[in-house]
Amino acid sequence: MSGTGTGPTTGVTMAGELLTTAVRDDRDVFAVRQIGREVAEAVGLDDLDRIRVGTALSEVGREIVAGARDAHIAFRLEEPAGLVVEITYSPGKQAIAPAGVTLAGRLMDDVRHDTVLRIITMTKRVTDSRAGGEQALAALRARMTESAPTGVLDELRQQNRELAAALEDAKAHREQLVQVNAELEETNAGVLALYNQISEELEETNRGVVALYAELDEKSAQLREASEARNRFWATVSHELRTPLNSVIGLVRLLLGPGGDALTEEQQLQIELIGSSAQTLLALVSELLDMAKAESGRITPALSEVDLPELAERLRMTLRPISGTETVRLTVDVTGGPRTLVTDEVLLVRILRNLLSNALKFTEAGQVTMTARVDDCDVVFVVADTGIGIPREHQQRVFEEFYQVPGTAALNGRGTGLGLPYARRLAEALGGTLHLSSTPGAGTSVTVRLPLAGDATGGVTSEEG
Repeated sequence: MSGTGTGPTTGVTMAGELLTTAVRDDRDVFAVRQIGREVAEAVGLDDLDRIRVGTALSEVGREIVAGARDAHIAFRLEEPAGLVVEITYSPGKQAIAPAGVTLAGRLMDDVRHDTVLRIITMTKRVTDSRAGGEQALAALRARMTESAPTGVLDELRQQNRELAAALEDAKAHREQLVQVNAELEETNAGVLALYNQISEELEETNRGVVALYAELDEKSAQLREASEARNRFWATVSHELRTPLNSVIGLVRLLLGPGGDALTEEQQLQIELIGSSAQTLLALVSELLDMAKAESGRITPALSEVDLPELAERLRMTLRPISGTETVRLTVDVTGGPRTLVTDEVLLVRILRNLLSNALKFTEAGQVTMTARVDDCDVVFVVADTGIGIPREHQQRVFEEFYQVPGTAALNGRGTGLGLPYARRLAEALGGTLHLSSTPGAGTSVTVRLPLAGDATGGVTSEEG
């Protein structure tokens, strides 16, 4: 659009601008309004946004002209801002009234007024721009030059058409709102009925839950009573069996000791078997009693300073008869552990002896090793063997009392199924943990982690083969 005198002028002054125009009087304000709509349409804005851009330009233009000043308006398409309208105006007789700029701020996405530089910048976001490429820009400028408004009446007719279209849209929206309100009322009625139904079902469910909790409490009480009865039974049986077993062991020692009648080789062998069986039963009775104490929480550790190398040597000497075979080698190495640690020596010996005995029982060939190391504030004991191993599906069940892995009948007779559960409970009583890992046919490794309180590392290595 180009013109002389009082008409607006259009053109291109810099790269990236769609077009520019000048505003000098009221007639130019109407022209700028139409130009704004045309530019908005060209860059891809919808009908309502076109009206907003044109109205914002009209309001700001009237405020500029009212102060007897000229203005230069540039339209640009920027990424990612969108359509940018920059209005630069000359000094006037009075300051620009803020009403027009305020209204433009409601119509556009962003409006900034620099009163020092006398620049008003308005931005409208464009989500789908169709004004891409130099050819499209050139076509847009040519079209805008040829489509300048002819006068005030044309602009008023255009505004009336826009107003009529807006009224039609408002009427359609009002009808839609009425329909939506009716649907919402129907939905609310359905929701209310559903809520009442759900409330009744929840009340019934709550009554069932209360009854279930009462039944669970009753079952829990029965389980506690059964557990207490079992512990009392274990303690009673263990106590009653110890005396006759000790008597049997004492009689065996008398028969085999010096001063007794001479025995044949077969008689001596049979008496030794009786003594061995009595020792096994006494150990089992002691474990049952200790398991009852551990399960009921009546084991209280008696902490003291323990000499780890000395304890390891005692264990090796105690288990030496069990490992006295050429096919299994017992190795005890605590050089990586502390010289001393503060714990219950009796419970620690029971844990390690159970693990070592268990490993020796189920290892027919290879070796059984016990190592110790310091890990942060803990001492870690690892008992590993090259025995038959434990299948993955049984590795958690072996911590159940009296459970033995099926399929190894020839070896199961060597154990009672109490060693691992007993060792884990004692480790927990000492504030530690016990974990097991195993590979069938390759062996088993049991890790015991206990709190550490001692001096620098050091120890002794002993081996029995």
